[in-house]
Amino acid sequence: MSSGREVLNMLLPNGGWYIAGDDYESIKFLECEPITKKQFTDGFAKYDAWKAEQDAAKVAAKQSAQAKLAALGLTVEDLQALGL
Repeated sequence: MSSGREVLNMLLPNGGWYIAGDDYESIKFLECEPITKKQFTDGFAKYDAWKAEQDAAKVAAKQSAQAKLAALGLTVEDLQALGL
């Protein structure tokens, strides 16, 4: 089960909020446009799919970068040795 913090990170990724628990009433919108209680509650149902998409995108980006390095005849270790 996702936490209120995780849901807010999904819905308001630029921050500007504070949450003390996992309920809507514990959110303080400091420097962002407030979301509704319904948006927050619905976010719990959407979080797992969103997180899976984010994780898959990271894996795909890593694989793409490794493929580009391989095409150049380089490895991640080669870049690390160069301090990159």
